[in-house]
Amino acid sequence: MNHDEILRTHGEALKLFGNRVHAVGDDQWEDPTPCTEWSVRDLVNHLTAEQLWVPRLVRDGATIAQVGTDLDGDQLGVDPASVWDRAAVAAVAAFSAPGAMNRTVHLSYGTSPADAYCAQMMADAVVHAWDLSRAIGADEQLPDHLATAALREVEPYAPGLGASGLFAPAIEPPADADDLTRLLGLLGRRP
Repeated sequence: MNHDEILRTHGEALKLFGNRVHAVGDDQWEDPTPCTEWSVRDLVNHLTAEQLWVPRLVRDGATIAQVGTDLDGDQLGVDPASVWDRAAVAAVAAFSAPGAMNRTVHLSYGTSPADAYCAQMMADAVVHAWDLSRAIGADEQLPDHLATAALREVEPYAPGLGASGLFAPAIEPPADADDLTRLLGLLGRRP
């Protein structure tokens, strides 16, 4: 994907996830998610914290060590949806700034081009939008173009994700599976 496509799909993925955040019922924040270690609140906090990292890493050029523990723990406070909205807007703005996609960012596993980081963040938001949809009983069918973009992003490094222990083992999808089913299977999820 070129930079415009990466930015567009990233923005759409964050909007999709945000729509699900705004659909969380007051009594659903502690409900389980397909991410077995996380409640709905934990999942939303994870994605929110990821977006809060973006301005620090992309705009400011900070390293993981420089950010330190600033974004550890609960970021959501008493109004999770509003905190999500502000974090998503800040992340989109940081990636969209002139020249931002050509920068190098310092991530936990080393340096990376900012455009690759943005594509990873897009894929993460797509997968977690499905997780959140399932957790709160929302529509689990995601836009085909986002599922395809996320699948293309994840496929090259999916085997390493399974081996990391952070994801369930991959699930072989049916031969006629659509891209969303294939994406979820790579990440150990059953649609």
